[in-house]
Amino acid sequence: MAEAATKLPVQKSVGAARTEPQTRLQSLRKEIDALFDDFHPFDWRLPSKMFGFEIPRISYAEWQIAPAIDLLEKDGAYEISAELPGLDEKNVEVSLTNHTLTIKGEKSEEKKEDQKDYYLSERRYGSFQRSFQLPEGVDVDKIDAHFAKGVLTVMLPKTAEAKKAEKKIEVKTA
Repeated sequence: MAEAATKLPVQKSVGAARTEPQTRLQSLRKEIDALFDDFHPFDWRLPSKMFGFEIPRISYAEWQIAPAIDLLEKDGAYEISAELPGLDEKNVEVSLTNHTLTIKGEKSEEKKEDQKDYYLSERRYGSFQRSFQLPEGVDVDKIDAHFAKGVLTVMLPKTAEAKKAEKKIEVKTA
């Protein structure tokens, strides 16, 4: 005759039911944390070339002190504008070497207050340098730079050949 099966008591664990959703949430949190760890707002995939200009990549540390640059193509010229608040034209240098335009600047500011009950001394300083490989067709002998109200504007006129090479194409309706 067959032996009767022995029944083992089954206990339900209240903690097990709770751990599964908690484990899922912890896993989701780890994934989201990893996503934010991989996100670097100053490491955007900026274009490496614009209007034929080689645009150098700058690190986060350089980004904090490098001036904001606008690069425009206008009729017959390129224009580079750099915001340089707090600088004077004597603290800005623009140079051209081997078809590379370099903008350098240095800021040094010192403030002291000496009163009867306190002494305050603040110093701010830093320098920057941005370089641009110029495209073909820039007339390097006619490059002009102006500084006004904290903005440096460098005009890079195109050569006559470069202007002739441009051709407007009429857009027609279908």
